[in-house]
Amino acid sequence: MRQRPLIDPDMLPALDARLAAFPGGFNAIADIIERRATINALKAAEPATGNPRVIQQDLTVQGSHLSVRVYRPATATTSLPGIYYIHGGGMILGTVAGEDAAAALLCEQVQAVVVSVEYRLAPEHPYPAALEDCYAGLVWTYDNAAEVGIARDRLAIYGASAGGGLTIATALAARDRGGPPLRLMMPIYPMVDDRHETPSSHEITDIGIWDRAASVEAWNCYLAGQPADRYAAPAREDNLSALPPAFIDVGTVDLFRDEDIAFAQRLLQAGVPTELHVHPGAYHGAESLAPDAELSQRIWALRVNALKRALTGPAVVSARAVDG
Repeated sequence: MRQRPLIDPDMLPALDARLAAFPGGFNAIADIIERRATINALKAAEPATGNPRVIQQDLTVQGSHLSVRVYRPATATTSLPGIYYIHGGGMILGTVAGEDAAAALLCEQVQAVVVSVEYRLAPEHPYPAALEDCYAGLVWTYDNAAEVGIARDRLAIYGASAGGGLTIATALAARDRGGPPLRLMMPIYPMVDDRHETPSSHEITDIGIWDRAASVEAWNCYLAGQPADRYAAPAREDNLSALPPAFIDVGTVDLFRDEDIAFAQRLLQAGVPTELHVHPGAYHGAESLAPDAELSQRIWALRVNALKRALTGPAVVSARAVDG
């Protein structure tokens, strides 16, 4: 592993343990269906980590194939801010249940109602299925805010990796379709560019957690031979003005490092208030794989604090148009 010396020492043992259990990482399992089953079985075999301070409820979105999982602080008695949550997995993997711990953490620490959407996955359901599911779930959340206990004027959108790319794409769709207003979008190490032209997309080739080969495969599955448009790959969007204020974080040992930094810069240039954190030594998903590492705890604290500020303070408005 060429990147090994660059990884935060406290985060390295968890990655080594994962690679010892699955040499080459999960992507060494060539068949995507088998890969999903392996990951889901591994998650199911983990010790139960239910949070007694958070109540979960699974709901079916009436008139659609969509389902959502709602997380609410157990002591809540009034409407709370809302976080619309989109899980990761490269557009081909992942489930709502697989990110219970992260969703419950945000629910408890932000004191917000979290609504996590179960969207369709590629390659069975290529683009735009995931985007349309995520947007439909956002609209449902906004329209049913009172029923799920959300103050509809205090809504943020959150997702990591593929969920981060879908977070941005869903916010773009909301802007362009006159959809729900958002206080904040929080795309975490988002998957935004299908072209794989950045230096970091060439550097991260054998880390075993999410590398170039995995990303190329995932984009191929998602696009299914279609050319990427601005909703499939938000880095292709020319006009980033009038999007919600943004918080982006990414590690230095992450395939998406450079495309995320570039995207954050373009948001700033478009007049979108944007907070960017680049964490030395963090690999893709490190804060979840190594949650006890000091850096992981700092990463989560920054996210929680940003969500609290956005959802409890006055709304911040982005520029409506780019000058010139």
